[in-house]
Amino acid sequence: MSLKEQITEDMKTAMRAKDSERLLTIRNLLAAMKQKEVDERVVLDDVAVVAIVDKLIKQRKDSIAAFEGAGRQDLADKEKAEMTVLQGYLPERMSAEETLAAVKAIVAELGAAGPGDMGKVMGVVKTRLAGKADMGQVSAAVKAALAG
Repeated sequence: MSLKEQITEDMKTAMRAKDSERLLTIRNLLAAMKQKEVDERVVLDDVAVVAIVDKLIKQRKDSIAAFEGAGRQDLADKEKAEMTVLQGYLPERMSAEETLAAVKAIVAELGAAGPGDMGKVMGVVKTRLAGKADMGQVSAAVKAALAG
């Protein structure tokens, strides 16, 4: 079963269980997926779905920080609940050590040295580690590998 089919099944399950918060989050995810399919005239594969989930999680993290900064804990809690549902659709993530090791291997493979090669390294790293590692960790690992 593809990730897209799994999300659709989860929506049906949430409807039957009358789990309104989960249902709303899943519907928002499906809407974002449909929007991408319509805009780009493509059928999403699992990698593309994971990228959309990643983007939505990043949006939730930004919202949580803004709401907590404004003293709106009720809205921050709602965003945290949505983020938890979305994280269920991500594959198992690499640890920080695994990410650093993978980045160092790619840097050595490309013969990259210095901050000037960051763009070249990030291009390769993004294609190889997309969906497998947190891109914030990846960016920090690339900076560390090129600096040292």
